[in-house]
Amino acid sequence: MRKQFITMADVARKSGFSINTVSRALNNKPDISEETKDKILKIAQEIGFVKNRSASLLRSVETRIIGVIMADSSNPFYSEVLKGIEWASRKYDYQIILVNTERSAKNEARAVELLMERRVDGLLIGPVQESWKHIEDLIRRHYPLVIVGRHFDELDVDEIFSDEVEGGRIATRHLIEQGCRKIMLLNGFSYKSPARMRQAGYQQALASAGIDYDPSYVHVSDILPEDGYQAVVETIRSGMPVDGIFCYNDIMAFGAMQALKEHKLRIPADVAIVGYDDIQYSGWVFPPLTTVRIQKHEMGFEAFRMLLSRLSGKRKKRQRKILPVEIIVRKSSLHFQKEV
Repeated sequence: MRKQFITMADVARKSGFSINTVSRALNNKPDISEETKDKILKIAQEIGFVKNRSASLLRSVETRIIGVIMADSSNPFYSEVLKGIEWASRKYDYQIILVNTERSAKNEARAVELLMERRVDGLLIGPVQESWKHIEDLIRRHYPLVIVGRHFDELDVDEIFSDEVEGGRIATRHLIEQGCRKIMLLNGFSYKSPARMRQAGYQQALASAGIDYDPSYVHVSDILPEDGYQAVVETIRSGMPVDGIFCYNDIMAFGAMQALKEHKLRIPADVAIVGYDDIQYSGWVFPPLTTVRIQKHEMGFEAFRMLLSRLSGKRKKRQRKILPVEIIVRKSSLHFQKEV
């Protein structure tokens, strides 16, 4: 049986005031005495009245609801970004509706449609990037949105993302500084902007050190622990010499580390390893994982603020914000000594 909610009419009957007076008190209108307002609010609280926000929204162009579309909210990276979004939504008195697309471009396009049907004020999208026609449609319609954690060369759209080229460069340079020369890159699919940009940084670092780029040392796959594990197992079986591994993300690095341990390869004495994202578990694996730290919480918070500046009309021009990165050095890559 459907739950029956307490209504304004119930508050009016209990308090003895008219519905109009109750409405003005509950909506904090100025033309009502504080004494009357306090009486009504006290009775409303006693009988369990909850304001019908949906009914209020029907009378307003603004819903104060933001749609959030993320590729994989179970990924610790996205979880931290979402925390930042949630903090901002509370600070600025908005609600959010979250849709997890499970890394499907089809689900992403459907999520856009569903959230627009709910009349959200704007969208924050962490896109799959495999296709983006639905994003082009939003831009063409001047729909307020911010792309989170990704970069589109092809689109004129508000974006916030990390300095991925620099991240790839400092991760690879660190491995080189530890003595590594045969450095493998476990990368994600190239339709993702972070994968392309991190590889660009990887190649820049190799070139700066006078190390020839060898495409056979770049393994492209999905980015889950099992993908990192399988890539390393295949590399070990092939006999390809590897003394350093740079992984697209930390969870991929966890799988790679497991494969090295199972094959009796020491970390970092035999193979040094660097991850990316600096998720909360990275310092707790053994050995603790060296990783590139990105500003996940800040990314979510600032993405929300960017969207609000668009919604308020304060900003007309496109904004592209690139967040700095830093390498967090732990034992998975330190004191590497190349064996002669």
